[in-house]
Amino acid sequence: MTGPPWVILPTYNEADNVEPMVGAVRAALEGEGVHVLVVDDSSPDGTGEIAERLAAAHPDVEVLRRPRKAGLGQAYVAGFARALDAGAGFVFEMDCDFSHDPRYLPEMLTRARHGAHLVLGSRYVPGGGVENWGRRRRALSRGGCAYARRMLGVPVSDLTGGLKCFRASALEAIDFRSVRSQGYAFQVELTWRALQAGLRVEEMPIVFHERRDGASKMTGRIALEAVWLVPALRFARGRWSSAAVVPTTDV
Repeated sequence: MTGPPWVILPTYNEADNVEPMVGAVRAALEGEGVHVLVVDDSSPDGTGEIAERLAAAHPDVEVLRRPRKAGLGQAYVAGFARALDAGAGFVFEMDCDFSHDPRYLPEMLTRARHGAHLVLGSRYVPGGGVENWGRRRRALSRGGCAYARRMLGVPVSDLTGGLKCFRASALEAIDFRSVRSQGYAFQVELTWRALQAGLRVEEMPIVFHERRDGASKMTGRIALEAVWLVPALRFARGRWSSAAVVPTTDV
């Protein structure tokens, strides 16, 4: 894989976070030719305008403005398409609110260069964890991951995590443009498709932090989508149910 890494940052009302996050990503991957793509859903708080200012000042920063709030999953799909069209060799997805620490990006990129088709930042492997979550939220998150893992029958500990690094070829192999799910369900479906396609998936321990500023975008609808999508994936017929599931590697 000879193309540069691209980092996709979907935003909606992240005015307090977008500039420091873009700076942190660029610093973490300095010397790698990284390109940062902010995908903004017409944030009313001016996030898009801040991102445009950053893009004007830095040639390795780009902004994709969408006309309305259309969901996390489709923001990533649009970002992936732009990155691949521009020749990206590796594509990251991560939150813009500092719940995902940019310090993990270099190791994820190294793993992708040395054999992994998809590297997952995992909260639930040895060395991983979460900070500043209450007992109820921890239980819901772990329970959701356990439900998805058992229903799908795959050896992945953190199926709902949103910090990922793909080889460009892996994104094409899973036909990412056809994914229509959002939120947790989107994350589950991407990993499921990678496993079904026989790709090598690695989990890497990370510590997930509560968002630095702003309000959570999680809704009941997003959580419910994941509940019904998981069995739908498991029992669907067609391309994504025909290949053998391969295990993740040790971390």
